[in-house]
Amino acid sequence: MSPRMTDYFKRAEPAFKTMFSLEAAIKASPLDATLVHLVKIRASQINGCAYCIHMHVGEALKDGEDAMRLHLLAGWRDSSFYSPRERAALAWTEALTLVAETHAPDADWAAVEAAFTPDEQAWLTVAIGAINVWNRVQVGFRAQHPTEQRHAA
Repeated sequence: MSPRMTDYFKRAEPAFKTMFSLEAAIKASPLDATLVHLVKIRASQINGCAYCIHMHVGEALKDGEDAMRLHLLAGWRDSSFYSPRERAALAWTEALTLVAETHAPDADWAAVEAAFTPDEQAWLTVAIGAINVWNRVQVGFRAQHPTEQRHAA
């Protein structure tokens, strides 16, 4: 697979500067970094964005996330490694990432309401939207992830 364009950051610089500002705001939000990593990775898995999966797995590992939790993320519903709060966030991530199919079910929203404050609900939804934009940009341009091999400790 070859990249379709490599200078898109330059060509749409004002838009990407805004996206990077959004990422900084998400990082400064009341959401826990571990939760944000899980959301970004799960959405990227669904969207098949190898570039983003590579980036966010690396960041999660660097921040101390357990490698086995990352390996099991695609099967989170069948694993006991995720808290009720993480489960609510992951279900909401899947619902919004697949919104054309799911229409953001009330049951998923109810779980978010039960586990997150209203401010966190807003930030979680924004974070999910942001990673979906990044996935679409990177998949659309066929961005290539770095090819060096990393092994988790």
